Amino acid sequence: MAKEKRYILQSDIIEKKLNRLALEIIENNIEEKELVFAGIEEKGVLLAKKLQKIVKKFAEVKVELLTIQLDKSKPEEIELSAKGGFDDKVIIIMDDVTNSGRTLLYAIKPFLAFHPKKIQTLVLVERSHTQYPISANYKGLSLATTLQEHIIVEATGDHITGAYLA
Repeated sequence: MAKEKRYILQSDIIEKKLNRLALEIIENNIEEKELVFAGIEEKGVLLAKKLQKIVKKFAEVKVELLTIQLDKSKPEEIELSAKGGFDDKVIIIMDDVTNSGRTLLYAIKPFLAFHPKKIQTLVLVERSHTQYPISANYKGLSLATTLQEHIIVEATGDHITGAYLA
């Protein structure tokens, strides 16, 4: 018998949280003419695309979309979908869940070769077990979990369908 999923976010609530996150991004970067959304493969990219559409609805700001590829278990090699031009730009790195903070920390690394104006981070769900000195600037949901619990974000195509505890 399959174990029932314990959902912490349903798709309708996720949409509301994405709208709130987009408005927070706009508010915290009100003077900016351009933002760079850097999504970590795979679900961070999905978040970045969805937030790009929402931000463009509410603000006159150019939003460049990048993809960050890295092996989350051994993040030694990090690839960006664009090679440069990040000086004086606001970069927002996005992922679905923060567990230890390591993925977000390593995702910042390629941008340090430049002189960005700001680097911010965004996650749909932030857990309270970070082992690295990083906390997301923007959070859809902060959640205290046990170390044994995992959070899974589900997506079908370009739609985030839910998030549950496993």
